[in-house]
Amino acid sequence: MKEALFYTVEDKGKVQCQLCNNRCHIKPGKRGICRVRENRDGKLYSLVYGKVISANSDPIEKKPLFHFLPGSISYSIATVGCNFRCLHCQNWQISQYPRIYEGEIPGEDRDPEDIVNAAVLHRAKSISYTYVEPTIFYEFAYDCAVLAKKKGLKNVFVSNGYMSPEVTRHLAPVLDGINIDIKAFTDKFYHDVCKAKLQPVLDNVRLMHELGVWVEVTTLVIPGWNDSPKELRDIARFVKGVDPSIPWHVTAFYPTYKMLDRPPTPVATLRLAREIGLEEGLRFVYEGNVPGEGGENTYCPACGEEIIKRVGFRIMENRLSDGKCSKCGETIEGVWA
Repeated sequence: MKEALFYTVEDKGKVQCQLCNNRCHIKPGKRGICRVRENRDGKLYSLVYGKVISANSDPIEKKPLFHFLPGSISYSIATVGCNFRCLHCQNWQISQYPRIYEGEIPGEDRDPEDIVNAAVLHRAKSISYTYVEPTIFYEFAYDCAVLAKKKGLKNVFVSNGYMSPEVTRHLAPVLDGINIDIKAFTDKFYHDVCKAKLQPVLDNVRLMHELGVWVEVTTLVIPGWNDSPKELRDIARFVKGVDPSIPWHVTAFYPTYKMLDRPPTPVATLRLAREIGLEEGLRFVYEGNVPGEGGENTYCPACGEEIIKRVGFRIMENRLSDGKCSKCGETIEGVWA
C-alpha cells in the first residue's frame, strides 16, 4: 500500500481522486471506480503498488506500436484493476478482478528495481505498462519509469487515454511512447460500452503529442457499434488534425467477455477503414488482428515502397535507412533508435 498521488481532501473525510477523468469522490473506507484506490481515514492509497499480476516479454508490435523500435522486446507489466468497464475487454479477468472478487487485490510483490532488472535480463529495449489501464497503478508505473530512464530503457503506456491532464503532464517527461485507444467517436459508445466519455480521450491524444510523446492510435472495429464509414472517417479526420503522421491501427474484434452478440470483424471492413484513413490524409494506417493480409506492412507515403514487412508480431524485412525510405529518401516518422 502506498499513499496515492493526485488527490485532494474534502470535508467529512472525503477525498477526490484526480488521477483520471472519472475524478471520483471517495468516502472513508470506500474505493474509486477502478477499485484499487481506497480512502483510509482521509488519505487516498494505491492498493496495487508493486502488486504485479502479469509480467511478460512481448514484441513491441503487440502493443501495437509499429513505429517504435520495431522488432524489439518490451518487458510488459500490469496489476489488477481498471477505470473503464468495457463490455468487450479481452483482459477482463485482471482488469475487473477487484470488482468480481469483492475487492481482492492479488499479485506478486515487486519493486521498481525488480522490474527494471527483469527488463534488462530479458534484453528488452523498453518497459510497457499495459494489459489493464496503467494509469490505475500510476505510482508504481511512474517509479519504474523513472528508474528505467536512468538505465537507458524507454517507457511505453498502452492506454485508454483517460488520465487527467495533470497526470499527462507529470508522466510525459519519462514516457517515450503511447498507444491510445480511440474506441469510437460517439459518447453513446463510451457511455454504453465503457462507462466513460469520449472527449477526455481526444484531449489526451492531442496533449500527449504536444508534449513530445510518440503517439499511435488504435480503434477496435466492432460490427454494428463503430464500423460505419462516417464514424471511421470522423476518427481519421481527428487523428489527421492532430498529426497525419500518427499511425492508426484499425483492428479486428472477436467476441469476448460480455459482448458475445457480435460477429468477428470482416477483413473487408478493416480494408475499408484503412482506405478511409488513407483517403483522409493519414500517412500510416494498419489492419490488426488479421495476420498475413498485408495490412500490417509499412509503405512509404511518397513512393509506395514496402519498407517494413510484418506477419503478425514478427518483422520479416526492414528496409528503413536512418529513418528514411531506402528508395526515395522520404522521412518515415517514428522512434527508430
